[in-house]
Amino acid sequence: MVPLAHILAVSAILFILGVTGFLIRRNIVTIFMCIELMLNAVNLAFVAFARQRGNLDGQLFVFFVIVVAAAEAAVGLAIIVALYRNRQTLAIDEVDSMKD
Repeated sequence: MVPLAHILAVSAILFILGVTGFLIRRNIVTIFMCIELMLNAVNLAFVAFARQRGNLDGQLFVFFVIVVAAAEAAVGLAIIVALYRNRQTLAIDEVDSMKD
C-alpha cells in the first residue's frame, strides 16, 4: 500500500502545477486545462483520505466534483469555441471584454 503522505504529496504537486499554469499561461484552453488539473488533484486527495478512513464519503465527494467538472467542461468549451469564432484568438490578453 502507498502511504497517505505520498499520495497527498502527488496531489499537492498536481495542484501547484495547476495553479502555476493558471497564473502564468495566457491561452484560454491552457487555463481551462489547469483548472481541470486542480480539480483532479483535489479528487486524488479526497480518495486518499477516504481510503485512510475506510469509508466512502470522500469517493462520494469525488463523484459530485466529477459531475460538476463535466458540466463545467461542456459549458466552458462551448464558450471558448464561441469566443474563438468571434475573436479569432484564444489569447486571454486580447479577449478582455465581452463586447465587440
